[in-house]
Amino acid sequence: MQSPPTLSMRQVLLCGALVVTLSMGIRHGFGLWLQPITQDQGWTRQTFSLAIAVQNLAWGIAGVFAGMAADRLGAFRVLLLGSALYAVGLAGMALSPTPLMFGLTAGVLVGMAQAGTTYAVIYGVIGRQISAERRSWAMGVTAAAGSFGQFFMVPVEGQLILQLGWKNALLVLALLALVIAALAFGLREQRSAGAAARREQTIGQALSEAFRYRSFVLLMSGYFVCGFQVVFIGVHMPSYLRDHGLAPEVASYALALIGLFNVVGTYVAGSLGQRLAKRKILAVIYLGRAVAILVFLLAPLSPLSVYLFAAVIGALWLSTVPPTNSIIADIFGVAHMSMLSGFVFLSHQIGSFLGVWLGGFLYDRTGSYDVVWWIAIALGVFAAAVNMQVREGPILRPGARSPQPA
Repeated sequence: MQSPPTLSMRQVLLCGALVVTLSMGIRHGFGLWLQPITQDQGWTRQTFSLAIAVQNLAWGIAGVFAGMAADRLGAFRVLLLGSALYAVGLAGMALSPTPLMFGLTAGVLVGMAQAGTTYAVIYGVIGRQISAERRSWAMGVTAAAGSFGQFFMVPVEGQLILQLGWKNALLVLALLALVIAALAFGLREQRSAGAAARREQTIGQALSEAFRYRSFVLLMSGYFVCGFQVVFIGVHMPSYLRDHGLAPEVASYALALIGLFNVVGTYVAGSLGQRLAKRKILAVIYLGRAVAILVFLLAPLSPLSVYLFAAVIGALWLSTVPPTNSIIADIFGVAHMSMLSGFVFLSHQIGSFLGVWLGGFLYDRTGSYDVVWWIAIALGVFAAAVNMQVREGPILRPGARSPQPA
């Protein structure tokens, strides 16, 4: 059989990292728009939160289909479409006159765009083009790039809002999103690259096998918690800090610190995944988040405590991504990796939906974010427990359609 064509590892990592840097960097700053948009438009925080919640849910649902398309057609076409949708969605956010239009653009269009320009699609290329011995490390490098995007882009977005106003700032980001289309050419695999691993299963068989396998369900459960925690913090922490009398720049610097320390955290998690049990890495990450949030709530609130919390939670922010996706590849192989990663990420986005929506809903009802903070702590303990039960080894397949259950 002819060996599958390959792109150079340097090219895959460079282009993949830059795509994730732009895509994740732009979306990490959306919390900075909450107060300018709601105050200017006369909307409630729940209105903004619901649109971002829809965005996360649309991202998760569309991610499944983006993963299927990337597995069969390659990442190139999916990235082109995602780039175009991102630009249109960001421009629509700036020009939406009603909450409904804002929900359709900031929510549905941007969510679909993120599905086609982030981890599931890029990790599919990494799985096909980079050997298993370096896969977890390579995923860590790419996730670190997404973290750098947050560190770099959040202060840039804050300055754009200050200098240009929130509407023009979004239009500038819309133009920047089109750069992803240019980077997609560096990830253009040859036609047969999507079948780098022989497809011994149909999509239906692969899904049946995965959802019958206990460890896959456990990974989905843990990733649900990841989405709840990070999106709640990313969207609502700026307003939480403003409500407690801290200056606006404290939130911008805190989000940037989360991105900076996550560069280290995701790279370390990916590298450790080559040597240590990935389920234990995930358990430590989730438990560490719960402890960090607890200490943050109990300590006196000040700029210093915010920055310390941002540094700690940043090191744990997206560090779940490389171990989770690497486990999926280790268990099921890479033939349907983008699709299966998409389903796990859908669980993440359902958690994101609840985290961001509950934050706005409970704030409007109670005038406080306290209940959601405590929910995030409890969920962190739960996620640590379920990930310790994951089996990482390749699934046993006595027959093409008969997985060995965990």
